Amino acid sequence: MSVAIDADGRFSGYASVFGRLDGGGDIVMPGAFRDTLKSRGADRVRLLFQHDPKEPVGLWDEIAEDRFGLKVSGRLLDGVPRAASLRALIAQRAIDGLSIGFRAVRATREGRTGTRRLWAVDLWEISIVTFPMMEAARISSVPGGNAKLAATLGAAVTLMTS
Repeated sequence: MSVAIDADGRFSGYASVFGRLDGGGDIVMPGAFRDTLKSRGADRVRLLFQHDPKEPVGLWDEIAEDRFGLKVSGRLLDGVPRAASLRALIAQRAIDGLSIGFRAVRATREGRTGTRRLWAVDLWEISIVTFPMMEAARISSVPGGNAKLAATLGAAVTLMTS
C-alpha cells in the first residue's frame, strides 16, 4: 500500500478529470479552468474539508490543467486540528477523495440525457472529501513521487499522531 501524504502534510492528485461523467450529471471539458486559474491562481483557491467554509485545512501549492484533468498539489497545515486528523486518515488511505466547489460560467446541457458539459468554471475551492462526485478525483501521491520514501514518512506520521 503506497502512502499518499508525506511527513510535512504534502499530497497531490486530480481534483477533476476531463471528459468523464460525474455523479451529479456534469462533464468537465478540457480548458474549463483556464481563465479562473489565470485570474485567481492557486493561492486564492481554498483547501477545505467536505466543502465546509468553516473547515479550511491547508493551502494549495499548485493547481494546473494537464491533458488528464485538474492536477493539484497541496499541504495540510500544522496547528489545525482537522488537518492533523486528515494526515492520519490519508496516510492510511481511509480518505482520499477530492471535489471542486465552483460556479458554472459557460455550460451546455444535452437535451436527451440532461448531461451538463462545463466549458468554463469559476473555481472557488477544492475539498478533501469522503465521497467525491467524480470517482476518479482522488489524492494519489506525494509531490515528487518517491513511493518508498512516502511510505516511510507516512508510517512516521501515523506513529507521531497515535
